[in-house]
Amino acid sequence: MIEESTATTAPFSRCTSPARISAYGMYVPQRILANRHFTDMVDTSDEWIVKRTGIRERRIAAVDEFTSDLCYEAVLDLERAHGVSVADVDFIIAATVTPDYSFPSVSAILQHRLEIQRAGAMDISAACAGFMYGLITASGLVASGAARKVLVVAAETLSKITDYTDRNTCVLFGDGAGCALVEQSDHGGFLAVAVGSDGSYQQVLYRSGLRTRIGQTNDDTALLRQNGREIYKWAVSTIPNVIRRLLKSSGMTTSDIDWFIPHSANLRMIESICAAVGFSPERMLWSLETYGNTSAASIPLALIPAMRDGRVKPGDTVLTIAFGAGLVWAGSVFTV
Repeated sequence: MIEESTATTAPFSRCTSPARISAYGMYVPQRILANRHFTDMVDTSDEWIVKRTGIRERRIAAVDEFTSDLCYEAVLDLERAHGVSVADVDFIIAATVTPDYSFPSVSAILQHRLEIQRAGAMDISAACAGFMYGLITASGLVASGAARKVLVVAAETLSKITDYTDRNTCVLFGDGAGCALVEQSDHGGFLAVAVGSDGSYQQVLYRSGLRTRIGQTNDDTALLRQNGREIYKWAVSTIPNVIRRLLKSSGMTTSDIDWFIPHSANLRMIESICAAVGFSPERMLWSLETYGNTSAASIPLALIPAMRDGRVKPGDTVLTIAFGAGLVWAGSVFTV
């Protein structure tokens, strides 16, 4: 069933896909960058950062550590945690906006390092919504029979494109990776999905590059640029409607959802969205306090620790929503 949103023409689908997430993995770099370290870089303080963002620290990749390295470690964690092998995966999806190279793809590099013999490989550039776009694509590949087992990896090394002289953005971002194995199942875990985009907001969040050199701005630094105020206004006015339509498509209400996992962009933004749709903070999971905004990796970095410490239990119903540069968004309702 495809329904049209009142806020956007993006599809909302009740899917009950014959696919489920069977295993998860994660990895974060060793180096911790706490709020206090920013006082030597810009005019800020730990109190200012926590009050406005909810972030206390984030992980930063080493100079010689790149997105494919984080992906690789996350997959090894998946194999160890679940006692499985990814050798028989037949499709790899990597979601990132900080690839090692413009090309080849992170997914192709990963295929080689993991010694997966026969697998399709592609990268998805959907910014902070990348993991959700990857899961939705993987579910579709499995449901259609085009693939039997899909490895979805979301990772960012945002520290490599962050401007550490810009106090409005440098305190936000961190590095990390999360992954999931999506495969066929007699009792599919995906109940509903939603995707959408609005390219008219392309200038509120972008990385400077070729286009910025020929007229948009004079910025050719290849660093991340963000208008946080505009993103906040857009998110709190748009995302609650997306969540309501997603719930309607799944045939559920907020009381049927065990856990709500929004993209960990900014705690104040998340709290506003929760209040608008009626999710209590006790049922919300986020990763920003200890990892910052990790873009595509933020949802798995919130979900996986909660699964491992027993808060999220098998059979629980989870609603996720992510949004980022584009602007693009993606969400889903699924059972763990």
